[in-house]
Amino acid sequence: MIVVTGGAGFIGSALVWALNKKGIDDIVIVDHFGEDEKYKNLVPLKFYDVFDRDDFGHIVNDGFFRNERVDIVYHLGACSSTTQQDVKFLFRNNYEYSKFLCQHCMENNVRFVYASSAATYGDGSQGYEDNENELEKLQPLNPYGYSKHLFDLWIKHNGLFNRVVGIKYFNVYGPNEYHKKDMRSIVYKCFYQIKETGKARLFKSTKPEYADGEQKRDFIYVKDAVDMTLFLGENREITGIFNVGTGNATSFNKIVSAIFKSLEKEPNIEYFDMPEILRGKYQDYTKANISKLLQVGYTGNITNVDDAVSDYVLNYLNTNNPYLK
Repeated sequence: MIVVTGGAGFIGSALVWALNKKGIDDIVIVDHFGEDEKYKNLVPLKFYDVFDRDDFGHIVNDGFFRNERVDIVYHLGACSSTTQQDVKFLFRNNYEYSKFLCQHCMENNVRFVYASSAATYGDGSQGYEDNENELEKLQPLNPYGYSKHLFDLWIKHNGLFNRVVGIKYFNVYGPNEYHKKDMRSIVYKCFYQIKETGKARLFKSTKPEYADGEQKRDFIYVKDAVDMTLFLGENREITGIFNVGTGNATSFNKIVSAIFKSLEKEPNIEYFDMPEILRGKYQDYTKANISKLLQVGYTGNITNVDDAVSDYVLNYLNTNNPYLK
């Protein structure tokens, strides 16, 4: 049995989709269900059972991992909002709950694969090396990144990196992100801006070294991200922390131009001032070093930006049924 926390969310539901493609449906979904529509991500998928996050905590305390045949937990559930300022909530949801699940997995010899984040790297001044020995040098720019960083440190301080896998996801985009509100990708946001107004809007640069729209991120398509995740989870001899990205930094201008290209339109981009809440907390540049992932044997294809954006736009966003199925 496979447990996927955050299984109704963006990367979680895509992971379940990828497992279904492999013929696997002995899956337990765990998520926090509120008034949003992320449940729609689950409708086309196959799985054994589903639990609310808090209810699952009680079930785990009652011996779920001991009594059920659980092989692996993909712990992808978290609040991923980079503008969330409720630090107490983030610590409880992203840090304490992660410790709780990990401890139960370790006690019951259940493989534990968890989502960290590229947000832990902060402004990138310490590089983007997925090196457990260098974690203390990192300085995240926002409470979300810090909550993820704290759990990485907890794993290290408890000597667990030789038993678990941590995944530092870079900028993931693709189908099933629709419920994420302000945290939806630039591809999603600009697609609808283009459809509604004919133009896309991007932040002006706040640093002289970057022209407007030339801030760069490592954008990775969700299908590639889950393929890497499954590779790391299924190969039980692999442990430690790993970057999941493309290994390339792509400008926002290029990403948006790929959307226009998919729609057979000429680029039309408007730049506007970055909101005050993001100033000083915005990553102008990220680029995953994925050499460690490649060294442990990952050989999967990494979709180039034009092809990935085209697949997302033409086969999902610009259709009547945008969900992975």
